Amino acid sequence: AGFAHVSCLAEQAKILFAEAEENNLGLKVKQARWRRWSWCSLCEQQYHGVVKCALGWACWKTYVGRPEVHNAHISAMGQLGNCLGAAKHHEAALSVKETELSILRRVGAREDRMLVAQTNLAITYQGLGRFEEASRMIGDVYSGYLRLEGV
Repeated sequence: AGFAHVSCLAEQAKILFAEAEENNLGLKVKQARWRRWSWCSLCEQQYHGVVKCALGWACWKTYVGRPEVHNAHISAMGQLGNCLGAAKHHEAALSVKETELSILRRVGAREDRMLVAQTNLAITYQGLGRFEEASRMIGDVYSGYLRLEGV
């Protein structure tokens, strides 16, 4: 196992994504660059533990100043919520994920994006032992995907 400075990983992710934005690179490139906030570029594994949490907070700190309708702002919120959940800080994750879903609804985000946010929120409900709410939400997500696919 290697070691890296979290601040260096965060700076690298920030620079790569900024470059993709400034040069109007395509969606796939932007998504690949965004992925650097949560995946190692060398071993292609997801960060975990304190590194995952530190990068989640760094991501949030980097993009929190952007307008709430901006994709990076909303994605940073998702990143933070997921890292808090992974660290078993379910109450904090719940607050972040509920806010993320509320923003997505308010800005009229695509249905598939909202379904991902609902799935993440259901996972948080499960982590909190709120199984009925989790089950209900997963059912809504399933129905939503069926609608999207025209089934």
